[in-house]
Amino acid sequence: MSTFAGVDQVRPYKIWDGAVARAVNGDHITLAVVDLDAGVAVPEHHHSNEQLGIVLKGTITMVIAGERKTLAVGETYVIPGDVPHAAEAGPDGATVIDVFTPTRDDWERVERLQPGAGAWPS
Repeated sequence: MSTFAGVDQVRPYKIWDGAVARAVNGDHITLAVVDLDAGVAVPEHHHSNEQLGIVLKGTITMVIAGERKTLAVGETYVIPGDVPHAAEAGPDGATVIDVFTPTRDDWERVERLQPGAGAWPS
C-alpha cells in the first residue's frame, strides 16, 4: 500500500459474516475501519493485541471482561491484550475504528474482499 490511500481503496478483510475490516498496517500498529451489519454478533474471543476503538456510525454493544455497555457515535472502548470480549451491532449496524498494537497479522489468514465503498464515510 502507498503512503496515502482512501478507505475505499483498501481491500477489506472478512473477519466474520457481516463484519468487514478495512485495515491499514504500519510496522507496529493496525488501524481498521470495521463495518458491521445490523444485529451482527461478534462472538467472544481474545487476542494478544491491545485494542482501542471509537464508534463512527450506529450503535454497538460491547462486552469486555464481562462488563456490558451499549455505545453510540463518539464513544470509545479499551480492550487490553488477551482480555475476552464480544460485540453486537445495533439495529442499524455500526461502523467503528479499531486500533491494534501490535499489528493484526492473524487477519492475513481470512478472506479478502475487493476494495469498494463501505458504510463509512457516507
